[in-house]
Amino acid sequence: MSSMKQEVVVAGPQTDAASLMLIIDRAAKDPAFDVAKLEHLLKVKEQWDATEARKAFVVALNAFKANPPQLSKNKHVKFGATEYDHATLDHVSLAVGKALSLNGLSHRWNVEQKDGAIKVACVLTHDKGHSERVEMSATADTSGSKNSIQAIGSTVTYLQRYTLLAATGMAVSGQDDDGRGAAVMDEKVRLDFENAITACADEHGLEVLWKQIVETCKKTPKDMESYNKLKALVAAKGKQVKGKA
Repeated sequence: MSSMKQEVVVAGPQTDAASLMLIIDRAAKDPAFDVAKLEHLLKVKEQWDATEARKAFVVALNAFKANPPQLSKNKHVKFGATEYDHATLDHVSLAVGKALSLNGLSHRWNVEQKDGAIKVACVLTHDKGHSERVEMSATADTSGSKNSIQAIGSTVTYLQRYTLLAATGMAVSGQDDDGRGAAVMDEKVRLDFENAITACADEHGLEVLWKQIVETCKKTPKDMESYNKLKALVAAKGKQVKGKA
């Protein structure tokens, strides 16, 4: 029964679009038809297609979120006193990409470098043509012993991962630490969050990031200093991006 109802819903817009194209086709073949009216009809058709594509995008993204892939931190990093887990870009991109494709969606990135800043935009596109994007920017990651190319590559990878998560409304789940939660948040993790907050370009991305911060802070409930600092940074960034909207 539900499939029959869905067919009726889909058939309506297709029929209307076909009728509009029939009118345009007849108008184009009629030498007496007003060219200005024909141009108006073509503009109406263009607006119609854009609206239908946008609707299809929303439906597809909702379907993706109704059954999202499970993302986990698949890589353990340790150097010196610093130790943390994170989800690699290939792990996130592969899992999210497969789930998106099942709903007629795909993702890609645009990368720009200007005046010392690296800007990465994740673009989600529906097969009907509508697309939306989330942008973040940051400077090259010169930490450690990276050369200039490695520093740029590190930042690009970092921004690609976070823009994809923000664009799809996804968050990476933490790994089980057997209930031994650390006393304080790892400095590397906190700095990553601070950099991510700075790089956020819109309210949606900031909201997704805040959820990730809260989940991480639950593992160090006594470290209120880190929580309050990150919360203040998110609040300040929220005012900034809202002012630009």
